[in-house]
Formats: sequence, structure tokens, C-alpha cells
Amino acid sequence: MGFAEEFATVDLLLKSETETRGIDAFALTLIKSEKQLRRLVTHLIYQFPAFNGTHILLLRDALAKNRQVYADGFRIGFNALYRKSIRQLIGLEHDGLLKRLDEATKYRNKIFHGQLTHDSLSRQELLDYVRDMRRWCELLAKGATEEFHYDGCGDSFRKSMVTNLGEGLLIKMTSIADYKKFIAAHLERPKKR
Repeated sequence: MGFAEEFATVDLLLKSETETRGIDAFALTLIKSEKQLRRLVTHLIYQFPAFNGTHILLLRDALAKNRQVYADGFRIGFNALYRKSIRQLIGLEHDGLLKRLDEATKYRNKIFHGQLTHDSLSRQELLDYVRDMRRWCELLAKGATEEFHYDGCGDSFRKSMVTNLGEGLLIKMTSIADYKKFIAAHLERPKKR
């Protein structure tokens, strides 16, 4: 599965005439943007020579059991792992799109908890967020594909076509225990003081 297939359901929603197409496409696009970041990180993790097909369930389990992991943690984790940052992969549009993504996340958190947003977003405003979040995902997919031949869509637990990608990562891992430490250090929500 590639980027176009990943966003096919969003496209169906956008083409529909349903009253809820704005909020539905908004929620789904934000979920897909977070999933793409998670997949990019887990793909890079899987490149370490210590991990192979026998470790997939253990890797998934280590992430799934940690209830403190959050979406921003995947951005932090990616930047800690890879020699180029997400900012570099996305390019000039990064800062503006990140601002929009962060705004969308705040709105989503209120909406998902049944609260009203102060701004009472219109359908068109929601669709504008969909456009910007999709653009973020598209540029990230393009940059990641150019770097290590994986766009963050589809199965992340596969070895890269880039030879020795795992050896070039900024953090070294040789065990599931190392992965759990990485999760705690980079993917978890910061603890409140």
C-alpha cells in the first residue's frame, strides 16, 4: 500500500455529499498522519540488524503495552533516530504545516471528548485542515521515500532496500530491552511536574 491507497478512504469522504464529510475527513486524516509517523519510526527500528521476523510481535507488544506513547513522541523519536529530521524531509512547508497539524490535534482532542471548540469550525475550515494535513503526509511520504524507500504507508515491519540502513541510525539497538528504553526516552508523553 502506498500514499494514494492510504488516502483513498479520505478521498471517498471528500467526494461524498454527506453532512458530516468535513468532520469525518478531518478525523480520519489526522489519524492517518499519526499512523504514518508511527510507521516511519517502527520501520526504522526494524532495520536494526538485531531484529527480524521473529521479533515483530515483541516489537509491536512493547509499543502497544506502553500507555504513555503519544503522536508528538513519534516526531521526537524519528528525529532522535534518523540523520535527517522530519523538518528536512518535508522541506520549506514544514513550519506552516506543523502549525496546522498542531492546531488540528487540539481541535480533535476537544471534538473527540464531546466538547465544543471555541471557534465553531465550519465544514470548509475542517476541509482546509484536511488539505494541510494531507499535504504534510504527502511531503513526508515523498521525503522518506527518497531517503530510505518507505513512505510510512503499509507494513512497516519489512527490511529496507537500503543496505545497512539500521547501521546508520543515530541510536543503536540490539534488543527489545533497548527498544523499550527508546520508547520511554523518546515516545512517551513528558511527565507533569
